[in-house]
Amino acid sequence: MSETTALSSLKIEEVPQKLQIKNYFDLKKYPFEHEALFKREKVTSVIGILNEIEPYAKDWLKNKITSAQKSAYKPEASVISEGSYNVILENGAVFKPAAIIGFSGSKDTHTIYIRKGASVIGANIYLNQGDIYVGEGTVIEPGTAIKGPVILGKNNEIRQGAYFRGNIIIGNNCVIKGELKNVLMMNDCQFPHTCYVGDSVLGYCTHFGNQATSANFGIMGGIISKTITLKIDDKNYDLNRNKIGIIMGDYAQVGCNAVSDPGTFLLPYTIVYSLVRIPKGIYGPNVILKNKSFEKGITEVASLKI
Repeated sequence: MSETTALSSLKIEEVPQKLQIKNYFDLKKYPFEHEALFKREKVTSVIGILNEIEPYAKDWLKNKITSAQKSAYKPEASVISEGSYNVILENGAVFKPAAIIGFSGSKDTHTIYIRKGASVIGANIYLNQGDIYVGEGTVIEPGTAIKGPVILGKNNEIRQGAYFRGNIIIGNNCVIKGELKNVLMMNDCQFPHTCYVGDSVLGYCTHFGNQATSANFGIMGGIISKTITLKIDDKNYDLNRNKIGIIMGDYAQVGCNAVSDPGTFLLPYTIVYSLVRIPKGIYGPNVILKNKSFEKGITEVASLKI
């Protein structure tokens, strides 16, 4: 059995090309407000991003909220309000939630900060675990549930039924309806239908079709506890996480009802057809993944010409 190398033990220049951040995201062509996350000391690969979403989000939220002008807020009688919390509303922001759940103990109180032109109506807001930031022009529809820490950029549309479970960073101009957990999503992404995305990084203009799912935990994960490994250029690497969903480079697309195994990597312009099961591995760039209907267990990879 060949030796397995711990990815976290490698210096940034030793990380395999297929796991380097620069090969997934063109940050010069598509700038991202939270690019500083990629430059944190512990982020040496695309996997390192997943470990730093939570600490980066907490630091960014603390700085943003500390510098904001405080405002008085009293929930309407119809709002279910529990525990302690803070609300900062800029002029022109709308905040009419269905429920606000804050701390019931003695820990620090968390805050939701809503920028001008943003609208939060009929949503369930959880401030018992972290802060929430809603950028200018972002609309959160009734029937959503948002658990901090969460950063939402500008002009996003968060559709009815969306469930944000914390440790989430969203860029600008995105449309989202699904369930998200420990996710970084860059600008202009489209996840507008029911789907699940956990422990994932989603590049510029990525897309999930209806009912697409990224599995982030192995089917035997509750029985056998082990981290995800990946074979790259005949070498085995331990990715040092037992939960990894999908890493999507710029413009990667996943069709309706497709399912990706834990530890799936799509380099830029990788297109996955509907109903495809994507085995763990690295695909692309510039390829199409599609099923061969009459051959069980076969995934066909074809060239993509633009």
